[in-house]
Amino acid sequence: MSRKAALIYKKTGNLRAVQLLLRHTKLESTVRYLGVEVDNALQIAEQVEL
Repeated sequence: MSRKAALIYKKTGNLRAVQLLLRHTKLESTVRYLGVEVDNALQIAEQVEL
């Protein structure tokens, strides 16, 4: 799943979707897992509607 999750993030930029796929309870865990910059991740996360 890790490669698939990384590919989904690269294609969509949707951290929330990746968070759900990986079953992470904290978005910060997903950001750390993917190795993305925190500022970039937070900007993307703000664009995701829940």
